Amino acid sequence: MRPTKSHLRMSSARTDALFMSAAQCSELPSASQVQEAIAGAVRQFGRLGCAERVAQEFGDHPEMAVTRMRWACRIVDEAFGGPQTHARPPA
Repeated sequence: MRPTKSHLRMSSARTDALFMSAAQCSELPSASQVQEAIAGAVRQFGRLGCAERVAQEFGDHPEMAVTRMRWACRIVDEAFGGPQTHARPPA
């Protein structure tokens, strides 16, 4: 089943928040650690603030930002299930 727009927005917000969190690529965080890192980044920066900071990082350090974003996308998909695994968006 194709992902819904709502799911894509939620996934994007989670990915931006994980990108901006203190979590490190080398840590191999568990699903609960990913959720905590995302919640912490959203508390610290807000959803829009996370997105703004991601954009800034891509402008300032594009080569490093690409690597971190790939990691964040993969980790969010693992922690919350990839778009192809959802029959409906998470509640």
